[in-house]
Amino acid sequence: MFPRPFAALAAVIACNAAVVAADSSAERGAAAFVVTCAACHQANGEGVRGIFPPLASSDYLMADKERSIRIALQGTSGTLVVNGIEYQGVMPQLPGLDDDKVADILTYVRASWGNNGGPVTSAEVKAVREKLAAVDPNKADPFEPLPKPPAGFALRDVVHSPVHFVRLATMPGVPWILAVSNNGDLYRLEPDTGNLARILALKDYYADTAAGNVDLLGMTIDSQRRLYLVTNQRVAERPWHVNRVIIFRSEPLDVTGVPGKMRAWLRTSYPWGNNYYNHGVCHIAEGPDGMIYVSSGARTDGGEVDGGIFKNESIYWKGSETELTAGIWCLDPAKDSPEIEMFARGIRNAWSFQWNDRGELFSVSNGPDADMPEELDFVERGKHYGFPYQYSDRDDRPYPSAPPAPAGVPLIKAVRSFGPAGGGSAEKPLATFHPHSSPAGMIFCGPDWPAALRGKFLMGRFGNFIKDPDVGNDLLALDIRRNSAGVHEVRAETFLAPLARPLDLLQVGKKLYILEYTRPIGTKTGRPNNPGRILELSW
Repeated sequence: MFPRPFAALAAVIACNAAVVAADSSAERGAAAFVVTCAACHQANGEGVRGIFPPLASSDYLMADKERSIRIALQGTSGTLVVNGIEYQGVMPQLPGLDDDKVADILTYVRASWGNNGGPVTSAEVKAVREKLAAVDPNKADPFEPLPKPPAGFALRDVVHSPVHFVRLATMPGVPWILAVSNNGDLYRLEPDTGNLARILALKDYYADTAAGNVDLLGMTIDSQRRLYLVTNQRVAERPWHVNRVIIFRSEPLDVTGVPGKMRAWLRTSYPWGNNYYNHGVCHIAEGPDGMIYVSSGARTDGGEVDGGIFKNESIYWKGSETELTAGIWCLDPAKDSPEIEMFARGIRNAWSFQWNDRGELFSVSNGPDADMPEELDFVERGKHYGFPYQYSDRDDRPYPSAPPAPAGVPLIKAVRSFGPAGGGSAEKPLATFHPHSSPAGMIFCGPDWPAALRGKFLMGRFGNFIKDPDVGNDLLALDIRRNSAGVHEVRAETFLAPLARPLDLLQVGKKLYILEYTRPIGTKTGRPNNPGRILELSW
């Protein structure tokens, strides 16, 4: 099971990895397992007791071959009992694994660490995939009832997603919104009718699709009506694997929303994550100043520099963060080949950021696997927000493996929350939200909103994959204000709950579109993680 959503997913999405060619299915499976599965189940298959179930000498794994194939294809959630130990959590569906790769991984696992099972063939995987496809997913995995909307609001189900969408975007004066999947396919949705059609496939604009492992994590449309798509790809270069980042940009969109040629506007790369932590480059948005801002996630859990459990693997760079990771970039849209300015550093994995009506920028960031609160940061140019040297509002060094903080660089602490929702309270303020609750999409409530929300932010929380109890799976209303000392503080209230992993938010006039990434709410449903839906909240 996965250590973090995005962590968005968290990290859910960014964990896809390259499979190194080998001479046999088991050898190919061994290479694929290290970069696809070891994040949770560990390189030796032993998992983490009580959190991630073991695959080594696993009675649950070996009891049912077809079930293991099904879980590899669609994920699972809820209670599992493995070797007499109960596990509660979520294994997400891992996109990008074809029948051959699934067969290779399972063949390797079933013959390793005390397991003595026969191989899994591509034909067997194909048969299970076809069986799953033949079942109506809405009957086999029904959607949860809609939550009760706040007074004065109406909530409706717009469309059930055919794939796992990750971002929404639109532009003024059109009757559609765009939705993009993490595998890079673009869809146009007409919310009034529910009509949904794919208008662009990854292969239409990405030249190196044959290498696989492309994750699309960001999308926006700027004031010039140009579409931006942010992709990450693990590439097996030497001396170490790298994350190849390409931001594509279109010519101005017409009223159909169908982009013409997508051009690679920015290209860069940096060493692939230390161990399995590569959160990637994700959120992209145009700021009030007309510049383009981009979030670049951390490539480590806590800044470790020894390679962690893969320290003997030569494919991993043994350093910590780089000049391009764990921060927010600023790019000049007037340039055809923009240079990257690191606008702010020390922000671990901001799936979203947003400005208020005074032009102040706030980001919400996913914390490390240790039980550290998720952060809300007031972001200013040139400042450092602590990662990997400082977390939340703590002064100690929770990760001894992290490098020492740079001398003479002030580290800005996260905004403290006084609750009542999200983890903080007036008696025990928290900087800033429940650990592992995974802050996701965020919007600012301007003059179109009812008075009670005007001037606040709405933030979705994707929800935890690890630890109990369940946290997140909701929308919080955030009232962010300066205190008497001029320091930002936040009061958080639950606005809408429960939701099935709300990943992105998009306001269009007096309507808010909520992208639910999948269907289960929380970790204990025992359901597969089929694609979710898009909801419309109106007032």
